[in-house]
Amino acid sequence: MRIAMISPLEIRVPPVAYGGTELIVSLLTEELVRRGHDVTLFASGDSITSAKLVSVHPTFVRGSGRDVTILNMLNVLACLEQADDFDIIHNHTLFEGLSTAGFFPRPMVTTLHGNLTVDQALLFRHYKGWYVTISHSSKSLLPPKDKFAGVVHNAIDVPSYPFNAGRREDSLLYLSRISEEKGPHIAIDIARRLGKRLILAGNVNSGPDRDFFLSRVLPQVDGNKIVYVGEVDGKRKRELLTQASCLLAPIVWPEPFGLFMAEAMACGMPVVAFRQGAAPEVVQDGVSGFVVDTIDQMASAIGRVGDIDPYQCRRVVEEKFDVPIMVDRYIEAYGSVLAAERTAPVEENAPEALSSTIHVLRAHHPAA
Repeated sequence: MRIAMISPLEIRVPPVAYGGTELIVSLLTEELVRRGHDVTLFASGDSITSAKLVSVHPTFVRGSGRDVTILNMLNVLACLEQADDFDIIHNHTLFEGLSTAGFFPRPMVTTLHGNLTVDQALLFRHYKGWYVTISHSSKSLLPPKDKFAGVVHNAIDVPSYPFNAGRREDSLLYLSRISEEKGPHIAIDIARRLGKRLILAGNVNSGPDRDFFLSRVLPQVDGNKIVYVGEVDGKRKRELLTQASCLLAPIVWPEPFGLFMAEAMACGMPVVAFRQGAAPEVVQDGVSGFVVDTIDQMASAIGRVGDIDPYQCRRVVEEKFDVPIMVDRYIEAYGSVLAAERTAPVEENAPEALSSTIHVLRAHHPAA
C-alpha cells in the first residue's frame, strides 16, 4: 500500500521529549515500513525515519517564532500536490488537514488526537474525509458524522520500556504536561496529605499553563518532598517509571487517551487515575491500577497499590497498547476506507482549486 503520512511540524518525528502525536506518527510509520508498505512522511526536515521524508521546513518549529499554521498548511499542501502517488493519505494535523480534504480524488483518514473546541467542531462537520478517534471516550464527544473509520487506541513500543517487578521507592510520580486540567496541584495536595515525596515531570507551555505553573505549582516545590524535574527525555522518563511506587493521573478533563498511563504500566508501575475521559479504557481497575472518582478515593487507593501485580500491569499494555496491535487496526481502517471509496463520486474541479490555494500561500509566505 502507498501511504502518505502527514505530521504536524511543531515537533520532529519522533519527539525528543514531549510530543504524543509525533510519537504515534513515528511508531505507525516505522511499523508500516517494516511490513513492506511504501510510506512517505511529511514532517519537519530533522525528523528521523525509514520512510521517504518530505519537508517544507528544515527543523521543527516549536519555539521558533514561525507561523505554525501557515507552515502546517504548506506541509499538507505539499502532500496533496503528490496525491496521485498514494493510495491513501493519513492526516495527523487538525485545521490544515480537515480544511483541505476533498481537493484530490484520494481518500484522507484523519486521526483526531485531541478534543475539539467549538469552532474546530464546526470545521469537523464540514470535513469531507474519514476519521479515527483514539478512544471511545473521545468519539462520544464528537458531533454526529458519517465516514467514521473506527476507534484505534494509541500504542507504545512496549519492549523499549524497562520492567521493574522488584523494589521501588516510597514516592509518587506525576508525569504529564503541567496544566490545570492535568491536575498537578491535586497531586501535590494528595502527596502532602499522605506525607509522601512527589516527583513532578512535565513540560510547561506558554500562556495560561505558564501562569498556572508559576502561581499554583512552583510555590509548592521545595526540592525535598515536592520536586519538579522539568520536561524529561525518553531515557530519564524510563528511569522515573521504574523508581516510584505509582503514577498519579488526577486529570480533571476528558483525557483523549493518556500515553503516560500506558508507559507507566509497561514498566510495572500501577496507575491511580480519576475517572475522566479515556482513563477507564487505559487503566484496568483493580488489575493495572485504580480508577477513582474523588480525592479521598485517590488517597485511599495509593495505600493499596502494593496489591497490584506489576506483571499484570505489563500484560495489559502488551495485550492492548503495543505497536503491532495499533498498526493492525490502522491497516484494517485503511482497507475499509479504500473499499468504501471505490464507488465514491469525484469533484472534477478539485485539483484546480488546490493549485490556486497553493499558489496564493507560497506567493505570500515562502517556506523555510
